Amino acid sequence: MTVRQVFLDTETTGLSPEAGDRLIEIGCLEMVNRRLTGRNLHLYLNPERSSTEDAFKVHGISDEFLADKPRFAEVADELLSYLADAELIIHNAPFDVGFIDAELARLSRGPLRERVARITDSLLMAREMFPGKSNSLDALCRRLEVDNTERTLHGALLDAGLLAEVYVRMTRGQDSLVIDAVAAGGGPAAAAAGAAVDFAALSLLAVDVSDHERAAHEAVLADLDKASGGKTLWRRLA
Repeated sequence: MTVRQVFLDTETTGLSPEAGDRLIEIGCLEMVNRRLTGRNLHLYLNPERSSTEDAFKVHGISDEFLADKPRFAEVADELLSYLADAELIIHNAPFDVGFIDAELARLSRGPLRERVARITDSLLMAREMFPGKSNSLDALCRRLEVDNTERTLHGALLDAGLLAEVYVRMTRGQDSLVIDAVAAGGGPAAAAAGAAVDFAALSLLAVDVSDHERAAHEAVLADLDKASGGKTLWRRLA
């Protein structure tokens, strides 16, 4: 089964679509079956208003640069066609989706969610994985060793690319056993089917640990449990 995902990021004139702030940039990267395809979409938009001073400090995109760019209405069909039926992965999705929905509403069109397969918020994923820690895109890049040295200013396409790398690293364990089964002769068809892989045939390495290591591990688990407010699954199962 083909899995098509689109990593999406936006830049805006400010923080509130309800107050009239508008989109100025949309960056999208396409991934199919966990491989970037290079079929990306990058749009600059004329928002028909100025960016706030704080927003300009974040993205550095001037009103003069945007003056001759298309308005959202001129690119709406292209954007919706590109996003159609994909899983969108967005960091802090309510922010970006809120702005896109506001633009669509101006054109009397339905919300973005009706056009795509699903919307995944990578910020919520990160909070589940790293409770009690900073989970901004920059923080995740540092934690997961993704090179973000070129990110002196926010840019939609650059940030979408960083998000794609972060997402792959956050989820790389989800299919590692399937990949190992393929390498052992299970074949790509077995990996795609998921349930067809015989996990009983996999040999997992057991490591002996000392009492000191076991106590240190329990301390880490206790800290995670406390930071998540008692939501850790292993405590519930125990």
